[in-house]
Amino acid sequence: MSDTVSRRSVLRLLGGATAVALAATTGGPAPARAAVREPAAGPRVEGLLTRLTLDEKISLLHGATDPRSLGQAGYVPGVARLGIPPLRLADGPAGVRVTQRATALPAPVLLASAFDPALARRYGRVIGHEGRALGQDVLLSPMVNLVRTPYAGRNYETFSEDPLLSADLVAEETRGIQGEGLIATVKHYAMNNQEKDRESIDVRVDEQTLNEVELRAFEAAVGAGSRAAMGAYNKVNGTYACENRELLTGILRDRWGFEGWVMTDWYAAHSTVASLTAGLDMEMPNGKYFGTALKAAVQDGGVSEEYVDRAVRRVLTAMDDFGLLDGSAPPRPARDPAAGAAVALEVAKAGATLLHNKNGALPLTGRAARSIAVVGPTGSVPFVSGGGSAHVVPDHADSPLDAIRSRAGQGSRVTYALGEDLFGKPLPKDALSAGIAPEGQRIDAGQTWTYDGTLTVEDADEWTFVIHYSGTRPTVLLDGSELFPLADRMAEQFAGGLVSAAPDGLAVRRKALDLAAGGHRIEIVAEGGATGQTFRLRRVTGATRAQDVAEAVRAASAAHAVVLFAYEDATENQDRTTLALPGHQNRLIEAVTAANPRTTVVLNTSSATAMPWLERTAAVLQMYYPGQEGAAATAAVLFGDCDPGGRLTQTFPADDDHHPVAGEPRRYPGVNGVEEYSEGIHAGYRWYDARDVRPLFPFGHGLSYTSFAYEGLEVARTGDGLDVAFTVRNTGRREGIDIPQVYVGPSPDLRVDQAARVLSGYRRLGLKAGESRRITVRVDERTLSSWDAGRHGWVLGTGRRTVWVGASSRELRLRTTVDV
Repeated sequence: MSDTVSRRSVLRLLGGATAVALAATTGGPAPARAAVREPAAGPRVEGLLTRLTLDEKISLLHGATDPRSLGQAGYVPGVARLGIPPLRLADGPAGVRVTQRATALPAPVLLASAFDPALARRYGRVIGHEGRALGQDVLLSPMVNLVRTPYAGRNYETFSEDPLLSADLVAEETRGIQGEGLIATVKHYAMNNQEKDRESIDVRVDEQTLNEVELRAFEAAVGAGSRAAMGAYNKVNGTYACENRELLTGILRDRWGFEGWVMTDWYAAHSTVASLTAGLDMEMPNGKYFGTALKAAVQDGGVSEEYVDRAVRRVLTAMDDFGLLDGSAPPRPARDPAAGAAVALEVAKAGATLLHNKNGALPLTGRAARSIAVVGPTGSVPFVSGGGSAHVVPDHADSPLDAIRSRAGQGSRVTYALGEDLFGKPLPKDALSAGIAPEGQRIDAGQTWTYDGTLTVEDADEWTFVIHYSGTRPTVLLDGSELFPLADRMAEQFAGGLVSAAPDGLAVRRKALDLAAGGHRIEIVAEGGATGQTFRLRRVTGATRAQDVAEAVRAASAAHAVVLFAYEDATENQDRTTLALPGHQNRLIEAVTAANPRTTVVLNTSSATAMPWLERTAAVLQMYYPGQEGAAATAAVLFGDCDPGGRLTQTFPADDDHHPVAGEPRRYPGVNGVEEYSEGIHAGYRWYDARDVRPLFPFGHGLSYTSFAYEGLEVARTGDGLDVAFTVRNTGRREGIDIPQVYVGPSPDLRVDQAARVLSGYRRLGLKAGESRRITVRVDERTLSSWDAGRHGWVLGTGRRTVWVGASSRELRLRTTVDV
């Protein structure tokens, strides 16, 4: 498909028909009529434009309700009388998000940890194939906003804190998605690097930082042919992203040559004329601004119909390029669950990142492989994906406990202890007065069930109430206060990929509070709805927690080795508030490691995690959200069936006080609605280098079960970059994966801010024991350049520059200089 798209695009550029666009300017009123030309569409699209009524044109520019919804995120009705089909748009950062089953791939951050663009293309191909098989036309992915703060709730949905790595990966994933005939949507354009106040925050960013740090990956997606882009919620330098003319027209189209259409994030539109004339083409998921209001603006002369034509032309041209207008799109394929699962397993293994391995504790061998205690809730409950847009209904998902037991085999002893209770324990007998079945209260269809009773608490304690329900959430009042109120808008919808659903599928909500001993009034109202429902009311207390920890300590003491699974459940629409593991997991880890120092902690977390217990552990394995094959991949790494192939794509800070936005509220989360990117180009590891701050684990860090040496560094200047050649040798006793990284220092000739060093290239390679390989890593001219705000363009960094080769941004083993 990518070849077809490219060929048609060239023909269209040569067509010469008149179209409209705006120059890259900001401020001032938009003209009623467009005055600047843009590449024309093909004759089929131009012919349709002449036949479409104004109402029909506008119907193509906003979302609507799908009469045959598959549970996808969005729907744009077609125009049946002219043969224009509808568009179905599905979320898909880690697989196609509909109500039907799909391959639940590892989170994008785990894919990125493999440092393998070719694998990213295969990842994209799985999603592209399944998207078409599941009746979708547009994928609302990939996401490429940089990891700027470790608290951002969607860090797991994106790739990295580094612009080069993100650019490489998004380009290949885009090619993979669109190569299967599904339109890719790069998002969220731009500067949507946090969830807190995302719908209103005004991001203030200078020109150099904007271009060098955030926009490089977006530009790469455009270069790879992405035919849709999604505007962000936030403002950029005072103007909402979805009506920001500099972003939507000046940069995206005039500078980069983007040929697709721009849609809003869901409910991210704020205007009609300003948005349309700035370069926005489609409002999702409804038509508040691009429906009746747009028609009125055209009819009263507030905006020329040429702008409507421009937006429709962009949408129809992309559809035409993918064969959606003339029926030339290939027939929708059948799903191939086995092929999807194979890629999911490969990605999870390739991205598994071993952070710590004291005295070769991993892989598990000998007694350690035959006597194991598995501890932690995500040891027995598969943690497939995060919440929100990235949540996928998987084909299947085994628990790590089952995978470990299977791999350990007969003759081994694998025990399990919960350690930390996510879903609550039954209430004590007689804790509630009569009239309720707290472990399974049934309400018939069409009925309203009420309860007014007493909860008796024997001892003062912290209680976490946990409600499980199958229909509309029951209203529960304790001493007159609502325990589980509905959250605002999307916060209610996006509640996490793990903690929001019980193992049997019932929805879950929680509320923690301190309760005094004695009686408490409890009132419940539950609706049966159309089909009836069942709910459970449970609790976790300090007393039950102590029992769970004690059980985990007993299991750990009785086993030779412990594999403790720790979690952090991130979701769209909310940020984390700390780097610490949620709940009481730190105490659990401290108690278990005190009982058995041969403890490996497996982290199913979204992003960086503080580890005050690190030195007490034998090993730490970062698995993020590993998808439906995560259990098998985790077991394979633990037992050494494969090398942990991942490296960190983001720096892990030591604690909440030592990272780029720590103690800087203007940087994050913002003050009075304004957030300042005052760290400038020093994002991620660049900030740690500039401030000489030691992280817990640096960017690029990851251990192997073998060892590698680098030697023979040679750097040659080529016509448009550098060739960095060196030899990598496996100095250990087993086959393994290495990812040597090339960093380049600043130019002495540029009078702009520069980092101490930037990632400039890398190579993923597998070597057998004792094997050596001479490799050449290419450093392109863009990476050697800086953005000069005075010239509004890229400037090559000339002069003598330092080149390093290392195993991470802090483990730099070879060094030389080269004249550029």
